[in-house]
Amino acid sequence: MSAQPPDRSARRRTGTSRADTVADAALRLLAERGMRGLTHRAVDEAAGLPQGSTSNHARTRLALLEAAVRRLAEREASVLTPDEMPDPAGGLDALADGLALALHRYLTRHRALLVARYELALEATRRPELRRFFDTAGQRFSGPLTAMVTAAGSRDPARHALSLVAWCDGMLFSCAAGSFHAAVPSADELRLSLREVLTGLLGPPR
Repeated sequence: MSAQPPDRSARRRTGTSRADTVADAALRLLAERGMRGLTHRAVDEAAGLPQGSTSNHARTRLALLEAAVRRLAEREASVLTPDEMPDPAGGLDALADGLALALHRYLTRHRALLVARYELALEATRRPELRRFFDTAGQRFSGPLTAMVTAAGSRDPARHALSLVAWCDGMLFSCAAGSFHAAVPSADELRLSLREVLTGLLGPPR
């Protein structure tokens, strides 16, 4: 992934806060250069901000990583949340359709965000304080997904939600950084696979 020149007018055009501008630049650097490339000075340069701006918002490296995790969760929420929540009356098919569209959107439009996510997840395994922060940020997705599998007819929603998250995470990794990175499944292919997974978990649609 090639580095993009900083757009110094982006924050003015979008109304993004300086804190979000810093966190977005940190995520971009993680995707482009990895954890070693993430420094306060590099974030200033990538964001097109005066030197020292990042340090004003995140004094330490841990604070910068926490800001990146917080922003990652915010941006993932907009990517992974269906434009319209699946209709509970639609059952398994509606759930498969909503998840397929969300995964396809992530894989085709936000692959750099996925790479940044993996960098942060690995770093969290080495930093207990970041691990807690990372896990807390991720909990915002477990509740809605558990509610959706419940509405689809699950008799063990917590276990089924975990299995579904594991499958989705595996698909995202395989297609963004794993052995299937060169061929992203279509939305229809993802939908078919999800129907198969959900049928195995929940039983055939009624």
